[in-house]
Amino acid sequence: SISRIINICISFSYSHKIETSLDQIPAHNVDWRMNSSSLRVCRYLFLYLFVYHSTATTAHALATSSNDQQPTNMNSSTVQKAIKEICRKPPQHWVGDGFLVYPVFSNKAFTQELSPFLMFDYAAPKEFPPQKNLNRRRGVGQHPHRGFETVTIAFQGEVEHADSQGNNDVIGPGDVQWMTAAKGIIHEEFHSTEFSKRGGVFEMCQLWVNLPKKYKMKKPRYQPILAKDIPSVPLVSVNDEKQVDNVCTLEEANAKIISGEFRGVKGPAKTFSPVNLWIVSLSTKAKEFELEFVEGHTTLVFVQKGGITVQGKELNLADVAIMDRAGSKLVVKATQKNTSLLILSGEPIDEPIAARGPFVMNTDKELRQAMVDFQRGAF
Repeated sequence: SISRIINICISFSYSHKIETSLDQIPAHNVDWRMNSSSLRVCRYLFLYLFVYHSTATTAHALATSSNDQQPTNMNSSTVQKAIKEICRKPPQHWVGDGFLVYPVFSNKAFTQELSPFLMFDYAAPKEFPPQKNLNRRRGVGQHPHRGFETVTIAFQGEVEHADSQGNNDVIGPGDVQWMTAAKGIIHEEFHSTEFSKRGGVFEMCQLWVNLPKKYKMKKPRYQPILAKDIPSVPLVSVNDEKQVDNVCTLEEANAKIISGEFRGVKGPAKTFSPVNLWIVSLSTKAKEFELEFVEGHTTLVFVQKGGITVQGKELNLADVAIMDRAGSKLVVKATQKNTSLLILSGEPIDEPIAARGPFVMNTDKELRQAMVDFQRGAF
């Protein structure tokens, strides 16, 4: 239980004579300051997890290797991406008490293979009853981050965010929050107060995106992106017999462009390296649709709802296809009506990855410094 973990952490901290002054953490406003007991628990908990329950991973950039599969030609001028690997839906686990998630990347999280993407949690639709005690909202309390960005998409329900930079926001269905932790931020994520009161179906995801070394110690940034500000682009269907491409209606098949660019339309999110994040909706099973990417970029296809075939391979809920970096196009076809996908594509960051707990840097030394800075209230 949570209380047992906290007790273990406190006992561990006392036995090792860990001391932390409450005055070291700056209060950005009165509402943000934690009471002394909760602050001690937060610090002891993170120190315990940081030292004993997290594994540091340092991954050096590798040259892209060729895949045994040969990409197939759609026509003489285009080369399709081959599937490198399919990661099937992993077991769920709780993050805090508000997010029951699939850790989509599983053992490939924080590896150069998926760079610039680090980690991806998907909370599938789940019914939550109305909450009577709003002093104990469901979610995750205050915790630090450094060296990367978190991207949260609300599909159903509402997520409430607050951070040490003074940002306080609620995102609802279709909205996105893009938080750049950079040199350090402390934040919290809960079901919103209004959603907690009424209850209902909750669905969201959170993606961690790495930052290049030169941006890891920049000032934190917060981008609230509303659904109404995310442009939609109709997809192109492929007719294999006539080799003619047909632009569909938005209702039939579309891509919502959160970041990056597709078919000349750019998304509103600002990024520090090339990152495409699209929500693709396929209402029909009858057609194949073509997506185009920058050759050499990491490309991932995740099934949020329904099912698809990618290059002839079937994917279902919470499966993800890792595509070969060679090639620039792929073809998807829904196996169920009203299928929804999340497409991730980005330029690999050719730098070491060192990850431990809530920090992602380039070296173990930088990780240790991040913990020291957090402990002394420098975030």
